[in-house]
Amino acid sequence: TGKRRMRILEMNREAARFFHQCLVKGEDRRGLEYLANRGMDKKMIIRFGLGYAPDSWNASGITSSEGLDAALVIKGRNGSVYDTFRGRVIFPIIDLRGNVIGFGGRVLSSDKGPKYLNSSDTLAYKKSRNLFAMNFAKNA
Repeated sequence: TGKRRMRILEMNREAARFFHQCLVKGEDRRGLEYLANRGMDKKMIIRFGLGYAPDSWNASGITSSEGLDAALVIKGRNGSVYDTFRGRVIFPIIDLRGNVIGFGGRVLSSDKGPKYLNSSDTLAYKKSRNLFAMNFAKNA
């Protein structure tokens, strides 16, 4: 399980970079508009590593069982996988060591499921033990 956990952490780091790039350089500006309307500037977006998950079923390109282990994709009824986070502002959850262990997402469209969605529990992330920005609170 140690190797699987390390692979989940690698995938989460890659996913966090992908989401961040989608936010700051993506064609869909809704994520940036949402954050700007809530007083978040570029500096805060970078500091917290915020991102945006495109409103697409497979923008991440993840199709493997490793993606299921990391809770980055979900298995559909027909057996195919699709992105867990779609059309959401993404808040990476980072542990005290600086590892991206999971994600929280805030939907931007009222007809797209729950308002807030967190990663499911994985080998790297337990909802009951982790909080957003805990890595910064430790130093405060």
